[in-house]
Amino acid sequence: MASRSGSTFLLLCVLVLATEQTLASVFSSRLIHRFSDEARASIKIPRSCPEKRSLEYYQLLARSDFRRQRMNLGAKSQPLVPSEGSKTFSSGNDFGWLHYTWIDIGTPSVSFLVALDTGSDLLWIPCNCVQCAPLTATSYSSLATKDLNEYNPSSSSTSKVFLCSHKLCDSAPDCENPKEQCPYTVNYLSGNTSTSGLLVEDILHLTYNTNNRLTNASSSVKAQVVLGCGKKQSGDYLTGVAPDGLMGLGLGDISVPSFLSKAGIMRNSFSLCFDEEDSGRIYFGDIGPSMQQSTQFLPADNKYIVGVETCCIGNSCLKQTSFRTYIDSGQSFTYLPEEIYRKVAVEMDRHINATMKSFEDVSWEYCYESSVEPKVPAIKLRFSHNNTFVIHKPLFVFQQSQELVQFCLPISSSGEEGIGSIGQNYMRGNRMVFDRENMKLGWSASKCQGNEIEPPQASPGSTSAPYPLPTEEQQSRSHAVSPAIAGKTPSKTPSSSSPSRSSCSFSSMMILFNSLFLLHGVVSYM
Repeated sequence: MASRSGSTFLLLCVLVLATEQTLASVFSSRLIHRFSDEARASIKIPRSCPEKRSLEYYQLLARSDFRRQRMNLGAKSQPLVPSEGSKTFSSGNDFGWLHYTWIDIGTPSVSFLVALDTGSDLLWIPCNCVQCAPLTATSYSSLATKDLNEYNPSSSSTSKVFLCSHKLCDSAPDCENPKEQCPYTVNYLSGNTSTSGLLVEDILHLTYNTNNRLTNASSSVKAQVVLGCGKKQSGDYLTGVAPDGLMGLGLGDISVPSFLSKAGIMRNSFSLCFDEEDSGRIYFGDIGPSMQQSTQFLPADNKYIVGVETCCIGNSCLKQTSFRTYIDSGQSFTYLPEEIYRKVAVEMDRHINATMKSFEDVSWEYCYESSVEPKVPAIKLRFSHNNTFVIHKPLFVFQQSQELVQFCLPISSSGEEGIGSIGQNYMRGNRMVFDRENMKLGWSASKCQGNEIEPPQASPGSTSAPYPLPTEEQQSRSHAVSPAIAGKTPSKTPSSSSPSRSSCSFSSMMILFNSLFLLHGVVSYM
């Protein structure tokens, strides 16, 4: 059908001319333009339609395409944000230096403050707790009077049991019966840090954001996702890190971006932006500005990994400093392979005119004390095709008074040969685009303002019913197919008060659609 093929000027009208004389019969059909003389004669299109190749003719075609675009794509080409807004924030050590955002889950919806982690896949929240972090506001100074919430599947009318028989249940071999609820356990890099419980299916509430203003409730999106009912947490999850849950943004099929893109709700991409003031934004479906720099993700096991060709300090590039690195928002700080870490740290130390000093409870090796914070060159990570990721502020000031400034180079050895991890501290000041559709990382300097996101290409649609989980066939695809993008329309579009022939276009299209459906039915059952 033309509406699915993305054709801008032709509507298929199928006229069957061939017969089934042999098994190799060829079925042919004629193509009739919607505004042609033949179409007017055969389908009785009104004579008031525009003259061929006139301005009105092209304007009418463009408006028809835009109408079909809205019918087919809805809002899939628009960035989505959590229903409480795109803003993210960090409260420093109070929440383990990670960035968080508020999300709404279930019916009626309940709010959760979740950490944002590109290094893992599962969205989990505290649920029917056996061992969870404290959830009262008095436990966290940055929360003021707002307590954190605990999820109860039985209190949500849209909650569904997620069975062991589902292909996304990794614990299926441990289930005694495929009709049991799927258990999960996720272990994280931090020592003895884990979450475990049962997988459930429920609604994640999202909305559209235009110029930093949330749209009304009729434009909300209810997406069914799989989430972890986290009954038992351990390690850092009991001492201030992600006390109210964590949203995994990784490449795995069970991550939120995977569900949203495979269900056709958004493009298979998202962005994170962290500014210098410990706040930022998240956008689902954002592919970034056209002028951003980028580098390809390397083949890896559902991880965002890129290849650095050279490390530079200012304009001085260090020899033999190529390595692979995770892009991991779940890491507060940055880690380099031991050999490269040493080269970078020694070169940076050469530029720092201050007294080296160790501080209690600070694990970084290169720390200093001085009367002023010194000016040091930027750290530059060079990728292929001469794309460069620039870290303009490589030092971390953790104590400052009128007389002394205490600061460190916030880099450590990863302990792994040839592999590092770029954490949140060195993503600051950048809009980081995780383009899963084209498997590349994009970045551009940004102050993380909502008006930096390009305007939507189609008007937002509403959904009263939730988008279902992707089917088994959709889940089997490694990457979702992106929605089509509308073609360019003439710069001048007639106003609503100008003479319009849209009735000709719309009624003619409906006649052609009906004819097409009838003929298709005949062809199907011959």
